[in-house]
Amino acid sequence: MDLQLKDKVIIVTGGAKGIGEGIVRVLAKEGAIPVIVGRNAADNEKLADSIKAEGGQVFSLTAELTNPADNENAIKQVLAQFGRIDGLVNNAGVNDGVGLASGNYEKFVESLHKNVVHYYLMAHHALPALIESKGSIVNIGSKVADTGQGGTSAYAASNGARNALTREWAVELLPHGIRVNSVIVAECYTPLYETWINTLPNPEEKLASITSKIPLGQRMTTAEEIANAAVFLLSETSSHTTGQMVYVDGGYTHLDRSISPL
Repeated sequence: MDLQLKDKVIIVTGGAKGIGEGIVRVLAKEGAIPVIVGRNAADNEKLADSIKAEGGQVFSLTAELTNPADNENAIKQVLAQFGRIDGLVNNAGVNDGVGLASGNYEKFVESLHKNVVHYYLMAHHALPALIESKGSIVNIGSKVADTGQGGTSAYAASNGARNALTREWAVELLPHGIRVNSVIVAECYTPLYETWINTLPNPEEKLASITSKIPLGQRMTTAEEIANAAVFLLSETSSHTTGQMVYVDGGYTHLDRSISPL
């Protein structure tokens, strides 16, 4: 299927590793021009070099998205380079464990800046260009907004906000033909996930326990599977889909996890 993404300029925040990297690689394979936006220049360039070595197009820029000015500057750099923006993937964030008992005002607000404030700022500053191109927005979210997890109030609040913004923007941007959707992630093995699992007692046992409860295949979702859904939602092949939360999670969020494999 031709996703009609050739030469489309698509920004991916947190695009150097994990789910972001998966999205960037799929976009490049589809002939798009992914723009990697991340805080670590070396990581950005490492992925960009890999994409170019495979014959793909790519652009990267360094930004600390918890700094509001960096969001605006990132958009300005993309427009200076390409003169257009065809899509935005808000992906950067971290489950930083700011809990109700363990957190405080400063940590809670800091986590919101890590996980949802830049979603708004990137969309806000990109909006004139997206209106011009009739582009699309995909927000990456987490099942934590649906299920809770314990000990991570700020991340849960951020993901609830991501979902609400997806629906709100889908309504606000209807007159411009801009579609806005979310891909919701449950258990996807990324470098950040590996870091988290290794903080727990008996990480291998914990990982096996989690994996056994994923209904479809008793395995982790891959970054590529998340990416395939995100890229589909960016493309015109999903031209009548907006305001949707698409759960790419092997049934983890909504199916009965006590189901035994067939």
